[in-house]
Amino acid sequence: MQYKELVDIYKELEAKSKRLNKTFIISKFLKKTKTDDINKIILLLQGYVFPQYSEKKIGVASKLVSRAISLASGLSVNKVEESWKTIGDLGEVAEKFIEKKNQSTLFQQKLTVKKVFENIKKLASLEGQGSVDQKVKLITELLTSAEPLEARYIVRTVLEDLRVGVGEGSIRDSIVWAFFENEIGFKYLEKDNDFEVKDRELYKKYVNAVQEAFNVTTEFAVVATAAKENGLKGLEKLKLKIGKPIKVMLYQKVEDITHAFERVGTPCAFEFKYDGFRLQLHKHKDKIQLFTRNLEDVSRQFPDVIKAIRENTQADSFILDAEAVGLDMKTKKYLPFQEISQRIKRKHNIAETIKRLPVVITVFDIIEFNGKNLTKEPFQKRREALNKIVKEQENQIELAKQIITDNVKEAEKFYKKALSLGLEGVMAKNLEGIYKPGSRVGYGVKVKPVMENLDLVIVGAEWGTGKRATWLSSYVLACKKEDQFLEIGKVGTGIKEKVEMGVSFDELTKLLKPLVTTQTTKTVKVKPKIIIEVAYEEIQKSPTYSSGYALRFPRLIRLRTDERDADDCDTLERVEDLYYLQKKR
Repeated sequence: MQYKELVDIYKELEAKSKRLNKTFIISKFLKKTKTDDINKIILLLQGYVFPQYSEKKIGVASKLVSRAISLASGLSVNKVEESWKTIGDLGEVAEKFIEKKNQSTLFQQKLTVKKVFENIKKLASLEGQGSVDQKVKLITELLTSAEPLEARYIVRTVLEDLRVGVGEGSIRDSIVWAFFENEIGFKYLEKDNDFEVKDRELYKKYVNAVQEAFNVTTEFAVVATAAKENGLKGLEKLKLKIGKPIKVMLYQKVEDITHAFERVGTPCAFEFKYDGFRLQLHKHKDKIQLFTRNLEDVSRQFPDVIKAIRENTQADSFILDAEAVGLDMKTKKYLPFQEISQRIKRKHNIAETIKRLPVVITVFDIIEFNGKNLTKEPFQKRREALNKIVKEQENQIELAKQIITDNVKEAEKFYKKALSLGLEGVMAKNLEGIYKPGSRVGYGVKVKPVMENLDLVIVGAEWGTGKRATWLSSYVLACKKEDQFLEIGKVGTGIKEKVEMGVSFDELTKLLKPLVTTQTTKTVKVKPKIIIEVAYEEIQKSPTYSSGYALRFPRLIRLRTDERDADDCDTLERVEDLYYLQKKR
């Protein structure tokens, strides 16, 4: 496929703001895409060249891309960077400069999707001496052959900032519309930006089939290929695979124990809610791998955890859902997440870090056991399987502390005990509930003290003044609605000037600078990636921010980037729930 065909789709998507419009554009494109190209196209539509769980990252800085634009256009790097400051989008800069490039284009080759995909993939594998020049060469090669609009999207893909507004929901639904059009009787009503199907329940069945296939593969590219080639049967054949992480099940928040019983039924299981980071434990024979909830492989950082699993579990294969919790070995009290979050980042001096920051693995669910998928088994049976597999060792590997009850007072007592131990609260779980990867479906809820803090994503910032002039500050926060991030306020308190005192301006600036997409003298907009936990006094209605709400006296509590990504931030629906809850109180 010619790359220009994909670029035309990018342009269409960028021009549309409505999710259904985007979904229909993608579905039409997928229908005409050959099977050999489906994998690449699905990834590129999301702005990726690697699956989400892959350890490989493109990892190219803006300055390096500026050099490539300069070489491809024959104009100076200074001109490229001056233009970038004015336009704010290096992709548009590339488009503008390629349009008026000085060198001859007599022998310009047409770019294919395959060529663009493979060149960008190679960027991740280049390391060591001379690798910077090799990376510049690969990008320059693409830009030299590119038409102006192609250059825009090549640069954005390299910088992992595609800006066409395609989320997981759009990709999922476009697969349904493209490959099950006849089965569901699908018809798009372009004038109304709506669609009709012959049977809503049937339609829901196909959407769920695509979603479940994604949940066990975490690759829409694989799902689309299976749907195109073998339909519903192809989706049903996609299975869990040890060593390939899946989306973990997420839990909604409720106000109190009474509401927890109402949501999950009685009796139910209550478990301590640990303030650690989520780990998915994969074992196949002698090989053990650990993945975060963001699907990142962190096996290398946790040899102590791997040792505890190897010595204290009995099974040929499994996938377990767990939490790694910090422990103060002197007081035997649990540590807050912020104190142990560096365990995920640490890739050197690991033995020393293990001594200083030991963790306990608390196992609370099981997904696969000796080749059998347990996600459709009731929670009570899954817990029984855990009892057989895990041999508890104090301060190393334990099962989540649990009671089963239908008594509010007993549950309240258990909740208060959790809080007294420094834990976040409790989980309440439906005994018959299945495991739904990636879903907040009511089979389990969490109870924490209110007002609830919010997990929000940083989408902008301002440069400081005076002694803070080299730091970004006054961070613009956003919540999520479908595939959009809506602003809800700014935070400037809770951040430290000295690194050793906690989350600092310097740390946040270093995290945000590579994510800058637009900048002026005073402000920047950043790619939504850095997620933080924010406390506040009150949620107020506000016409100032795109969410319609503002936080009164917000303050940063901790970084959440190691365990959550932008898609995991709190939704506008959650903000509205909390707003009405506080009014009720």
